[in-house]
Amino acid sequence: MNADRTESRLLGLSFSERVTSLSAGSSLLFFVLLLCIPAWAQPGVPTTAPASSSGAPEDALGRSTPRGSVLGFLTANRKGDSELAAQYLNTRLRGKAAANLAQQLFVVLDRRLPARLNEISDHPEGSQADPLKPDQELVGTIVSDDRSVEIFVERVDRGKSGPKWLFSSETLDSIPELYAQLDLTSVDKVLPEFLVKTQVAEIPLFQWLAVFVGMPLFYFFTALLNRVLSHLVDRLRRRFSGKPHLATPEVLPKPIRLLLLALLIRWLLGKLSLPLLPRQFWFSTSTLIAIAGCAWLLILLNNRAEEYIAQRLQRRNYAESMLMLRLAGRVVDGLIIFAGLLVALYHFGVKPTAALAGLGVGGIAIALAAQKTLENVIAGISLIFDRTVSVGDTLKVGETLGTVVDIGLRSTRIRTLDRSLVSVPNGQIANMTLENLSARDKFLFHPMLRLNYGTTSSQMHTVLDRVGSLLEETQHLEHGSVRVRFLRFGSSSLDVEIIAYIAARDWNHFLEIQGALLLRIMEYTESIGIQMALPSQAIFVAANSTSTDAGIEGLLDRSRPDNKTGDQAAARSA
Repeated sequence: MNADRTESRLLGLSFSERVTSLSAGSSLLFFVLLLCIPAWAQPGVPTTAPASSSGAPEDALGRSTPRGSVLGFLTANRKGDSELAAQYLNTRLRGKAAANLAQQLFVVLDRRLPARLNEISDHPEGSQADPLKPDQELVGTIVSDDRSVEIFVERVDRGKSGPKWLFSSETLDSIPELYAQLDLTSVDKVLPEFLVKTQVAEIPLFQWLAVFVGMPLFYFFTALLNRVLSHLVDRLRRRFSGKPHLATPEVLPKPIRLLLLALLIRWLLGKLSLPLLPRQFWFSTSTLIAIAGCAWLLILLNNRAEEYIAQRLQRRNYAESMLMLRLAGRVVDGLIIFAGLLVALYHFGVKPTAALAGLGVGGIAIALAAQKTLENVIAGISLIFDRTVSVGDTLKVGETLGTVVDIGLRSTRIRTLDRSLVSVPNGQIANMTLENLSARDKFLFHPMLRLNYGTTSSQMHTVLDRVGSLLEETQHLEHGSVRVRFLRFGSSSLDVEIIAYIAARDWNHFLEIQGALLLRIMEYTESIGIQMALPSQAIFVAANSTSTDAGIEGLLDRSRPDNKTGDQAAARSA
């Protein structure tokens, strides 16, 4: 399997795992780096090369692609097979001369080539970055004492075997001079011999120690440094601010420590002459650590901004906006993680264009399947932004009357008068007529005082004057709206209309004021001897004939126990 692809996949997984478990610390990072080491330490020649567009046969040495040719050359030299390595050179030299040139090229690349192997094209036709030279692929640029040398591989037609990617003859002409200028300090001369010669799974022991000992020790050192600096800053801030109860600040948060670790790795790479593949591994490792640290730092900054905005919203009594704030914060966190993943994929030469297009099509399908859910979510966002309904409002939605206890993204929960909990989808609320009883700026006080028909005109004047004075003296009433009028002669009562607006805090407060006013009005009417009218009806019966009158009189006479005439009439009829 192509080792570079394997390494890209493993490192890509390490970043996603690292970001999704930021609070777990650095232990997961070290474990993932352990998985990455064998991928870079054993690159190997690709066993299967992509087929070229011309239909040429695949090359057994992996020379069908620029990246496969470079990795095959490095692998052959690592195994000490200089004659096999010479097969990757576009040179007229043969035998020992070609083998020596291949060895010099390997040393130059191993010590001086920038660690950018993942950026080399893995397609049979190359990247074609230069349209004027479509058959050339840039491997990297080596900076020498007096000039910069570009390392190219070029596609050479080998007849029946098809085109092969080989190191260009122009590049090979510069190799002897570059080889003579090598004077960097090799790690082999700095470290003890047993750390370099001893290998575990074909990886030098010092690399294992660097991952499992060096990196944890440095991270632990930054944690101790953070404690010391935080303590000093805390003491200075309390002394000069005069506020002893301030929280201790964190000078070096965990993302900053990761960035410091990445900077240390880059600095050591510039000071030590490591082989190309270990340099590639540590370069990719530092890049991943830097990406994870930046993403983590942005997430922390987003959380701090969310806390600050939440405090401002609470002070301004925008409690229902907290849901939108949390949603926006989570969306921003997801975008940061997604951006970090894209950067990591691009770093390893993976272009997720097709995957993103697939996600777009899948997103459309999900949106169609979840149409109702999205409708409720959008309606919930609209309710929150428009502040149509707030938590604690007394709301009437259709036949449902109650108090709003929660406004979610999908539904709004209402506690009814019988204490049951009703969840109404936000899509329905957005399309229905709402009656928000709590949103009224004032409440209408409009009772109808129905007095008995026995009420005299002087008593009516007294009632009108006293009730009007009572309303004018009440504190919570809007005095310009007070009106007490004798309205009409009703069917069974004398109707007095009372109209006023009460400036109450809420519905319960209005009911309290209204009850007190009604009791005072009852006391006034009772004090002057007026009774409230009851619904009544008087029936008058008129007779048109004497027989009817006689029949009625007879019935009336028989109803009297001492009526003799009625008894005599009854005897005659018998």
